This record gives sequence, structure tokens and C-alpha cells, in this order.
Amino acid sequence: MQPGKQSGIRRVTSWQLVGAQLRHFRKLAGLTQAALAEQAGVGEDTIASIEQGRRALQLDLAIQLDELLDTKGVLRVAVEKIPRKERYQALVKDFVQYEQGAVSLFSYESQLIPGLLQTEAYARLVFSSHYPPLEEEEIEKRVTTRLARQKILERKPRPILHFILEESILHAELGDPEVMLKQLLQLRRCMDLPFVSIQIMPRKTPKHAGLAGPLVLLETPDHDQLAYVEMHLRAELYDDPADVSALMQKYGMLRTQALTAEESARLLDALLAALLGET
Repeated sequence: MQPGKQSGIRRVTSWQLVGAQLRHFRKLAGLTQAALAEQAGVGEDTIASIEQGRRALQLDLAIQLDELLDTKGVLRVAVEKIPRKERYQALVKDFVQYEQGAVSLFSYESQLIPGLLQTEAYARLVFSSHYPPLEEEEIEKRVTTRLARQKILERKPRPILHFILEESILHAELGDPEVMLKQLLQLRRCMDLPFVSIQIMPRKTPKHAGLAGPLVLLETPDHDQLAYVEMHLRAELYDDPADVSALMQKYGMLRTQALTAEESARLLDALLAALLGET
């Protein structure tokens, strides 16, 4: 084979192997995808996507399926043996897929403008601040991906989107002042969208439910409730009702502690007036 040429062999991913195992055990049990999905309490499309290797099998569901199919822990072990990097990449991919189809999405951010509301220049600034530094090609790839995710704002039927942002984010002096000004103008335009609600958490809030960091809650078209929490070196996608409920309670408290949408708009208007008066 000449250098640089592909062998033509299609690489099978770890998740495709896990999916093939699930399909094999399901058929041995004499169950359809719909029947297994009903027993597991998930959508039929979830089982289909896992079997096709398009969606990662989460560990808690693997344990449940082992019990339902009497596979003596085979699926659990298979998931646990998948390299951590592949599990993380699949997790992020799963979240983006869920995000694009979400009926509703609620996001609390403590450091940056949420990705769904970022301008191209702001997104590029965020990725160019990455350390260790990213190559220019990787920065552009990530910017393109982030902007593509914003198609959710144009989707019909419209999703219900709610954001809570720390006031300190609005005052951050990141990069060229023009970049931040245009980002704040973009944020103000988003406040006027009928399906978007944005609240600002004032800097002088005496009690704060969000000190543990950012989080995202979303509802799928099947009305499943999910939560996504991303940290420096790992991320977690929660679908256990107890976990999601705890994070929903946290978000509910954040909503009561933040300024109302109207107060938040007035705060941003005042900040923009001051910035535009300086230019």
C-alpha cells in the first residue's frame, strides 16, 4: 500500500462492538427493540442507536440491560473496558445530539457566555485561550462546530431556552474590547427572542446555589430529563431521575436568586449604553 493511502478497511469502533453484543443478547432473549426498550424504560430509538454504535451505552443502562437479558454483567464489563478517551468523546457527542433535538434547555454559566449565544469572534477567542495551546486548524474546527450548534436557534418547532449568567461575565475584559462589545450586543438581541429567556445573577448576591459550577438541563422529544455537567478534564451526562431532580432543584433556586428577565435586560442596556458612550 502506498504511503498516505487508506487500506479501505472500515474501522469498527468500541461502541459498535458493544452495540453488536447488545443486539446479539437481545435476539437470544427473543425480544424486539421495542420490547426491550419498554422493559428498560427508554425510547426504542435509544436501543436502536446503541445497537448501531451511534450512541454510547451508559454504564447504569448497561447494568440494567444485563439484568433484563440475564447476561451476567457482560455489557457492564464491556462498557467499563472502553478507553476513557472514547467514553468522554462519546459523552460529548451524545450531549450535542440531545441538545439539537431538545424541547427545552436550561443553562447556568459562571465564566463565559454560553456557547449557543456566542459570536464567532468570541468563540475564537475562547478556543485560542486554550492551554496547552491548540493548533490553528483545530481552533477553526471547534469554532465551526460551535457555530453549527447554534442552528437550534433557527429550528422549528422552537425550543424553549433559558440561560442564567453571572454578571461578572458581562464585565470581563477579554481580548479586543470590540469583540466583547459585539458579544454583548448579540446577547441583548437574543434577549428579545420570544423563545429565549436570559437572567443575570448580580455580583452582590448574598446566597448562591451555583458555586459548584456550570450545568445544563434539557428535555428530549421523548420527555426524558437529562443533565450535563462539564469540568476541566471530564464531563458527566446524568439521566438518573434522582440526580436530574437534584440539579433541577439547584437550577430552580438559581432562578429565584437571579434578576428577572426584565431587570436583566435593563442591566445589560445600561452597560451597553456606558460602553457605546465610550466609543
